[in-house]
Amino acid sequence: MTTTPPPVDRLSGLLERFPVRAQLSFTGTLCGVQSFTPAPGTGYLHVLRRGTLKVTHPARQGVPRRLQISEPSLLFYPRAITHHFHNPPVEGSDFTCAQLRFDGGQAHPLVRTLPGVLVLPLHQVDGLAAALDLLFAETDRVRCGHRLLADRLFEVVLIQALRWLLDHPREAGVPPGLVTGLSDPRLARALVALHDAPGAPWSVEQLAAVAGMSRTSFAQRFRDLVGQTPAGYLTDWRIGLAQAGLLQGASIKQLASDLGYANPSALSRAFAARSGHSPRDWLKGSVPSAR
Repeated sequence: MTTTPPPVDRLSGLLERFPVRAQLSFTGTLCGVQSFTPAPGTGYLHVLRRGTLKVTHPARQGVPRRLQISEPSLLFYPRAITHHFHNPPVEGSDFTCAQLRFDGGQAHPLVRTLPGVLVLPLHQVDGLAAALDLLFAETDRVRCGHRLLADRLFEVVLIQALRWLLDHPREAGVPPGLVTGLSDPRLARALVALHDAPGAPWSVEQLAAVAGMSRTSFAQRFRDLVGQTPAGYLTDWRIGLAQAGLLQGASIKQLASDLGYANPSALSRAFAARSGHSPRDWLKGSVPSAR
């Protein structure tokens, strides 16, 4: 008799190492044109409560030039993409929104894997109603600490949206990458194990065993759903963690030990091969944009 393995927590390890923070930026009725130009390393999460909304984007941003939203929806921008909301004053759309700051900026695993914009009708996202009720209650009127509480509630809404994306990547139009890999129950076990222990000496055979698959089947399915080899993903994950550690002041020596490299030189070589820069040069160029 075949037993189904218990589900794994696909998000906690990822978001603990690469947090996303929300900050309430607007709530009320939208009239005329409202423009959003995020700084590098930031995005937006908008909640359209009622009404309609036309959204436009400048050319060459990798997203549709025009969107028409006609039902209550979440608009999720993982990356710093300029967007404009258009509404005639007589039909103002009621909405609230938060700016999102991704630790690691463009290197954040979700930023790298998600489309530039996602539109999720509210009724599709399970478990969202209770969080939105609390969010709207905080944004409808000013009370002590309401901005801080609204920020945290936006983060709850984001996690609910990410849960839905993990379960419906094809419906959301998510391309092959981390999210589609985590959507597969077997690959998810291997990815979570890798995320939780990035310094372990993982081999394809070990990861396949965690997934409960043969080496060949695992390697092929991993490439199909994640878009790269297990070894390539492991290297990217480690270098992403190294970049985040550098921004937090960690030394190359400590990072090499934590991430499974034999010595700082080995990490520096892998870092340069992936990023095109030495850790020191990368840090010099990244610190101003990360603040």
